[in-house]
Amino acid sequence: MSAMSESVPVRCPACRREHFYEAPSYPCVCGAPVAPALDEHGTATAVAHRAWDEDWVVVRCDACGRRNQWPYPELGCSCGTMLRVPVAAASAAASPRAAAPAGRRAFQPVTIRTARDAVTAAALYLRWLGYRDIRRADQRPPAGVGLAARGLLAQVDPTVRPASLRDVECLWLTAMTESTACVYFSLAGFSPDARTRAEALAVPLFVLDLTGTPQAVNSHADELDAAGA
Repeated sequence: MSAMSESVPVRCPACRREHFYEAPSYPCVCGAPVAPALDEHGTATAVAHRAWDEDWVVVRCDACGRRNQWPYPELGCSCGTMLRVPVAAASAAASPRAAAPAGRRAFQPVTIRTARDAVTAAALYLRWLGYRDIRRADQRPPAGVGLAARGLLAQVDPTVRPASLRDVECLWLTAMTESTACVYFSLAGFSPDARTRAEALAVPLFVLDLTGTPQAVNSHADELDAAGA
């Protein structure tokens, strides 16, 4: 999502008055401003009732790849109608809960409050993907906690520092020596060069949001989420 939002025309469906609206930006944990992309061709709707899932939108930070929930863009018209401003399709993932592929139940996350919660969330997600016998890895990674399962090595970084290129390369090299696949979970996202390198090395990257739901950062993570173990 763009850190800077452009003003878009918004027409009230009740009184037909036209407004110009710019979505507010919010600071990501990495410090970069994030704002949902607005749909300038969409139609604003009146908020008749409140539902939790409809009040939030998931937005990805361009700087670190982290996805977080932000308040859905709304505008109060002078006629008294509260308007919900349409967002672009890429921003419209209102619910953070992972959808389950056929044959799998929906993933049930655990709220992340501590570093240990982050490790637990990653382990639960791996189990949901179909990995079994998840345990602490024999080798401790340079950052975070290592988890291992049959055919997989995972690294969970619960710090507030985005994972670096070196972090990704170290995980990949360790996995190569053990002839296994690997996956990286980070609470604070990934640096741009780490994301580029992970794409080249086919390392799935996930950001853990505070609900405990892993969000895919690259295409390899999307494929793992869809296919499972």
